[in-house]
Amino acid sequence: MPGKVRIIGVPMDLGQDRRGVDMGPSALRVANLNARIRALGYTVEDVGNLPVRVPEEMHFGEKRAKYLPEIADTCKELAQVVAGALEEGFLPLLLGGDHSLAIGSFAGVSAHFRQRKQKVGYLWLDAHGDMNTPETSPSGNVHGMPLACSLGYGPPELTKILGYAPKLAPENCSLVGVRNLDPKEKKIIRDAGVRVFTMRDLDERGMRAIMDEAITRATQGTTGFAVSLDMDFCDPADAPGVGTPARGGVTYREAHLAMEMIADSGKMVALEVVEINPVIDEHNRTAQFGVELVLSALGKKIL
Repeated sequence: MPGKVRIIGVPMDLGQDRRGVDMGPSALRVANLNARIRALGYTVEDVGNLPVRVPEEMHFGEKRAKYLPEIADTCKELAQVVAGALEEGFLPLLLGGDHSLAIGSFAGVSAHFRQRKQKVGYLWLDAHGDMNTPETSPSGNVHGMPLACSLGYGPPELTKILGYAPKLAPENCSLVGVRNLDPKEKKIIRDAGVRVFTMRDLDERGMRAIMDEAITRATQGTTGFAVSLDMDFCDPADAPGVGTPARGGVTYREAHLAMEMIADSGKMVALEVVEINPVIDEHNRTAQFGVELVLSALGKKIL
């Protein structure tokens, strides 16, 4: 399994209101991410952080989609960086930053495979659906919109990055761990046709059955799949340092099993870890957990 990993920090702090998430990339690096990936046998190249404007520099603009032009600019640049990493044979590992960065990262993944007339799937591991649009969002925070944008719902500045939309076929996309949805967001999810595995599904069927189905969907007719890991996927007892915690989440071992099954599939083409906020974390616990989950996704085994 070992190959080449390119680490790309994206200190995006514009997609939500709770300050501090821009320090997530540093927190993951402080938790010894790079050396621990190298210890698995991978070649690791860390290109540092993408430049992102800070809220102090500007007004948030349109209330229904705050900082929209600035987020769009960052996502366009990120899409090119991610596509370039794939072109050079690297697995892109994105360090967030809030979840709005996923609009750019998946645009880059999608474009790379589209150029080769190939499809790519998506596993979205998150307590939330992130399927809002400016018309449905109660807050106007773009970190609640990225999956909708990848599926073609939302403002063209975000849906048409790199010139086309949608970036993803809904039949190749699954959300896992969901337990908190906005009222109007539910209709978009039903209309879009993506598969949502809620915490009730996990409680009743278990993580193994859920991930089997999600991975099957993500690999049906595709070259592989990208993984978007929002650390609020995990229960706040294990991941307290996240911007929008939701009780009753995935346990420590369930999260590792999900990532281990992703590794076993051999089909992951890109990975991002987002929404770590060191300001509200406890002794960097959430970043350390995030690093452990990255290692499991990259093939680390207990034995």
